[in-house]
Amino acid sequence: MIHKIIILIILFFISLISFSQTKEEKQLTLDECIAIALENNLDLKSTHLLEHSAKVNYKQSKADLLPNLNGDFNLGVNDGRSIDPFTNDYIDQELTYSNLGLSIDMTIFNGFRLLNTAKQNRLNSQASELETEAEQQDLILNVTLAYLQVLNAKDVLDLAHARLEATKQQLKIQQGFFESESGNPADYADILGQIANDETSILVSESSLNSAKLSLMLLLNVEERFDVNTEHLFLGFEPYSLSVNEVYKASLENLATYKAKDLRIEAAKKGMRVAKSQFTPEVSLYGGVYTNHSSAAELYTSNGTSVSETGDYVTVNGQDLPVITEQTLFTAEQINYRDQLDNNLNTAVGIAVSVPLFNGFRAKNNVALEKIKVEESIIELERTQVSIKNVINQVYFDMDAAFKRHQSLEKQVVAYQESYRINDIRFKNGVSNFLNYITSKNNLDNAKVNLANAKYEYLLRVKVLDYYRGLY
Repeated sequence: MIHKIIILIILFFISLISFSQTKEEKQLTLDECIAIALENNLDLKSTHLLEHSAKVNYKQSKADLLPNLNGDFNLGVNDGRSIDPFTNDYIDQELTYSNLGLSIDMTIFNGFRLLNTAKQNRLNSQASELETEAEQQDLILNVTLAYLQVLNAKDVLDLAHARLEATKQQLKIQQGFFESESGNPADYADILGQIANDETSILVSESSLNSAKLSLMLLLNVEERFDVNTEHLFLGFEPYSLSVNEVYKASLENLATYKAKDLRIEAAKKGMRVAKSQFTPEVSLYGGVYTNHSSAAELYTSNGTSVSETGDYVTVNGQDLPVITEQTLFTAEQINYRDQLDNNLNTAVGIAVSVPLFNGFRAKNNVALEKIKVEESIIELERTQVSIKNVINQVYFDMDAAFKRHQSLEKQVVAYQESYRINDIRFKNGVSNFLNYITSKNNLDNAKVNLANAKYEYLLRVKVLDYYRGLY
């Protein structure tokens, strides 16, 4: 009964381990990895934000060409001596007032500053789009290279496991010799040491594979571990069809980062024209409609006359007679809000000219700074050209060397396979010693590892050259 319980517990833990391995070993193709990276990569998201900012700046610079329309309204209360906005007389009372206005102004000439600013921002927006495309190309290339690094590490790990299995098979044979006391006991001990060495190689290979996967996960910005799926991955191993000069020429025609640098030069030239516009006068049209309201405004209406003495006298025949005058009587009424707005309505229209006479040499220095930016942009483009050419030359040389090394290692593997086959038979039959056997075995194993490395070195550099050709 106890044995059954132990077996069930062991099976339970094995199932848990199998489940966790299945979960960890979710397989992704190269296309799936690229799609995830394009969606999750943080650097690419930042580049997208810069592109959106450039587009907004371009939209705003186009909107700056339109007239400005503004409406104004204010409402206030004055208490004490103030000017009545209706009569412009001084009054000493509480006064409620309000002003309304609608104004428009439009720049009709300023040395084409607004127009050149819009053109500059358009070029910057286009350059930002190309820089986003370049960032995507870089990301696709880096994911592809990281994916191939994982494949390389997996192949090396498979070779390490195969090496251990071959050593274990030899151990079974040598163990039989050792137990029957018919072989060299030292050979059996050496085989045990070789197994430990092969197991160490597996641990090192597993560590390399783990590092390669982590690098790929970092580019994809994912936390869940996964494995790679090579089912639909075509890894052709053919001589590269283009020359180094053809690759370089294609890079200048297709590479987004190069096109972006070229647009930055044009944008900098527009910036210099914007700076030069500070030397020219600015002409603008303006107009407005205005009105106001005052609580002190009153309308006086005649409602009859009255006769009253003025206090003066005239003498007629020695008799003083009072002077009488007739006065018109008025009734004061508040003028309503709407009538005041209609009555106080006024308009203004005109043209304004601003001529720059002296501004502390600011305009001159701004033009000088913009010229420097143009020169910097040209130098940056030339630096990019030199960098692209040097990288292509180096990668092409390394690719060609890796291809030739792969061809040489293929021959070496065939030779070492035959050597190992012979020494393996001789060692199993006790004709050869362990030193000859292990030497031929290590030579073959190392040649296979070197062959796998040379293969992926070649493929990695082919992918880099394809990137510079603009194939991503």
